[in-house]
Amino acid sequence: MQVVVSRRSRRRKSLFRRSFRLLLIGLLLVAASAIALLSYTRMLGAPNLEVSQTTFIYSEDGEVIGESHSGQNRYPVELSYMDTDIIHATIAVEDRRFYEHLGFDPKRIGGAIVANLKSGAKSQGASTITQQYARNLYLSHEKTWKRKWNELLYSLQLEMNLEKDDILEGYLNTVYYGHGAYGVEAAAEYYFDKKSNDLSVAEASMLAGIPKGPTYYAPTGDNFNESTQTGRAKERQWVVLQSMVANGNLTSKEAEEAFQENLTITETKPVSTERVGPFFQDIVEEEILNKGILEPSQWNAGGFKVFTTLDTKMQKSAEAQIENELVDPDVQIGFMAMDPTTGDVKALVGGRTYEGKGSFDRAIEARRQPGSTLKPFLYYAALENGYTPTTTLKSEKTGFLYPNGDKTKESDYYWPNNFNTRFADDYITMIQALAYSDNIYALKTHYSIGFDKLADIATRVGIETNISTSNPSAALGTTEITLLELVTGYSTFANGGDRVQPRFITKIETMSGKIIYENPVVKEADVLDENLTFIMTDVMKSMFDRRLNDYTSVTGGSIATLLDRPIAGKSGSTEFDSWMIGYTPQLVTGVWTGFDYGKKLDSQNAQVPKQIFAKFMREGLQGDLKLQFHQPKGVTALEIDPFTGYLHSESCPGPARLTYFVPGTEPKETCPSDQDDLEESIEENAETKESFLERFLKWFQ
Repeated sequence: MQVVVSRRSRRRKSLFRRSFRLLLIGLLLVAASAIALLSYTRMLGAPNLEVSQTTFIYSEDGEVIGESHSGQNRYPVELSYMDTDIIHATIAVEDRRFYEHLGFDPKRIGGAIVANLKSGAKSQGASTITQQYARNLYLSHEKTWKRKWNELLYSLQLEMNLEKDDILEGYLNTVYYGHGAYGVEAAAEYYFDKKSNDLSVAEASMLAGIPKGPTYYAPTGDNFNESTQTGRAKERQWVVLQSMVANGNLTSKEAEEAFQENLTITETKPVSTERVGPFFQDIVEEEILNKGILEPSQWNAGGFKVFTTLDTKMQKSAEAQIENELVDPDVQIGFMAMDPTTGDVKALVGGRTYEGKGSFDRAIEARRQPGSTLKPFLYYAALENGYTPTTTLKSEKTGFLYPNGDKTKESDYYWPNNFNTRFADDYITMIQALAYSDNIYALKTHYSIGFDKLADIATRVGIETNISTSNPSAALGTTEITLLELVTGYSTFANGGDRVQPRFITKIETMSGKIIYENPVVKEADVLDENLTFIMTDVMKSMFDRRLNDYTSVTGGSIATLLDRPIAGKSGSTEFDSWMIGYTPQLVTGVWTGFDYGKKLDSQNAQVPKQIFAKFMREGLQGDLKLQFHQPKGVTALEIDPFTGYLHSESCPGPARLTYFVPGTEPKETCPSDQDDLEESIEENAETKESFLERFLKWFQ
């Protein structure tokens, strides 16, 4: 009997030893697995923490004019910036043992399992802040074991490579608070129109309750009644406040006071819903991507501050004038205003309506015939080739032989017309020719100096489109170019002969203020002679001088009374296009109107660009100095008769006009006192001046 008992005792001891050994081995395996798992996640390093963030776009004066956020309003801020109440409230209700666990909380998991077994459903979760952060960064919200396992791995990776405060900061900047607000800063702005460092305890506790169910607990709509301060959001706020009391962040009295505080929900809309200058902002984004300033993945990730050249006052003025003047719903518009000294684009409108990203931009993409707006470049070329503002040529119906044409064939002649078929049938000066937009004077000039001269000047001032050197009609603007090119070209006149490159962006910074891109002013000095440029500017002022009205009216007479400062410019028109380009020393503005497809403009719509231009220049520059154009030392001023080109005297038929010349080229004689002598003298002088032209024309024949 004793032997049997002894055997049983030995068996029990052996079983105990084996069980203990197995348990010990199991514990060692678990410990080794845990160590291996922690070592593995440590060796992996910090995971990619990039999330889509909001990029802010600023005007030149630092005002936010738009945002880019891929549908998620997110404004990352540092943990030290956030109000401590939102931090305490979040930890208290989401993860009280946040600073104690390694990414998952076994105690909380056990409690959740027991609660779920009792309820018979997954009624209680056990995700820590770290797990939620991992899920926000890398995973979906599907309830599968695979997702849970990946969530655990990512959580450990975060915990093994980041400080707790970094994890908490990341979570508070990525968690969803409903209504498109990601992160506590966006939520504070949306619900309370405040920064996250300026929240009260009541506001912080309300926000901290939202992530559990953004649709269910966001304090808007049926979730919260402001008048009675009731609803699901308010009930959730009480849970958060009691959690803060339990966690030692508040006293019961402080929690009660916070709960009794009346809250006002502002639902502040994001800036991007009211974008200023949407066509302009599209250009900014395209430039950033096309020039490789940022990679597409970087731009989509966001988190930048883009500083632009847009002037919000001018942009709104331009849009208001377009709205007021553009009556025909089918007529389209292109508008651009630029600082000629820097190239900074101050305002831009690419069409009467903006239809979303990718909308056709008529300011920079539409290629249209510029008409007579090209003539100032032609006349500048003429100044370089011996012309002066008082050079006279005869304006009469004229046929111009095409290069290599047969002079015996009528079809080989180009017969330009003037507006309303009005010709002086007399000699006119360059001043008159530009003021009236006389096409005969332009074609005679084009033939006399050579077709290549206009093309050369256009290239020098920044017009990238090649102007024809074989077609005589090129002088009348039949080569299709963009509004951007014209405004750039005119800026060279306004800038005294220096060419600038259009600029939309000044710099780009990260959210922390680190400059990652700077865009300097690009200027090429002296592409035009400053003396001749000033003379050309003075000639271009003539289109607004109604004293010059004669066989026809000056083209800018209808808006002359709207101009309150020295302005130079030129209008232009074709059957399908109407233009007005002009400038002061501070600003160049160009306007185009027309139909997108093959429909002619009527006379009323053709006047719209001038009205928009004049009213914009008056309003957009209101408060700015009324500057005169800078007169260089290399010119001399004389009072001349713009109708005859003589020095002005009482016997001259025209008004006295102060006009500028390169010394040695100015007129020497006054108008003869006898009218017959005057007409004879004008004709003799003009015939002498046209002798070179006639020889040149004969060369073609």
